[in-house]
Amino acid sequence: MFRFKQFTIQQDRTAMKVCTDACVLGAWAQIEAGTYLLDIGTGTGLLALMAAQRNPNAQIDAVELDEAAAQQAADNVAASPFADRITVHQSAIQQFYPPSAVSPSPLRYDHILTNPPFYVNSLRSPDKAVNRALHTDELPFADLLVAVRRLLAPTGTWWVLLPPPEMAVLRQLAAAGSPTLVPVTELHLRHHDQKPVFRQLVGFRFTDSSGNVPGPVNPAILAIYEPDGRTYTAQFRALLQPYYLIF
Repeated sequence: MFRFKQFTIQQDRTAMKVCTDACVLGAWAQIEAGTYLLDIGTGTGLLALMAAQRNPNAQIDAVELDEAAAQQAADNVAASPFADRITVHQSAIQQFYPPSAVSPSPLRYDHILTNPPFYVNSLRSPDKAVNRALHTDELPFADLLVAVRRLLAPTGTWWVLLPPPEMAVLRQLAAAGSPTLVPVTELHLRHHDQKPVFRQLVGFRFTDSSGNVPGPVNPAILAIYEPDGRTYTAQFRALLQPYYLIF
């Protein structure tokens, strides 16, 4: 169990537990202005719940392939103050269509949040749920991009979290496809100032109708700890203060 200030995450039935980098994504992604949000691979429901806390006007669809994880996410949502604004769907994102997609104007999302599986050729776990959560077998980057291009509004933002090598691959695929998705903001996360970046958080948007591509993004850097490896930095505390009980 992981208690936040406004909700609690039960995680005994999910392979992907609450982790610091996912919490940073949920606190950093600038989703306050959107009305319709999508969380791809919601797991425990963490990102959907963080988004609901930050944006009181948001209606959120949270999609999860694993049946046990989807049920746990639904239970976490039901026990939260945001149950009327989050709907959990047990589905592969490749087959997911928004509930209003039967209308003449299919719903597109203002923001999409994704903490995707990223291991490609790594050693597999005996646990199928762990493999599904961590490895790209059932959600390759190419499939993820097809889904994002189908579901993201023309002026929407896709927020994604990956290790640097995998993010480099995703950037290339996003730039090569059509319509092109390009980074417009990013945050690099490291344990402390003497450690290398271990996660990159990027906001992607479509290029505009004239094909203009924004210049290189100057990433912000966030260290979780001071050099002692135990004391949280002021920047990390400020970012997570709305969520973490210890702050």
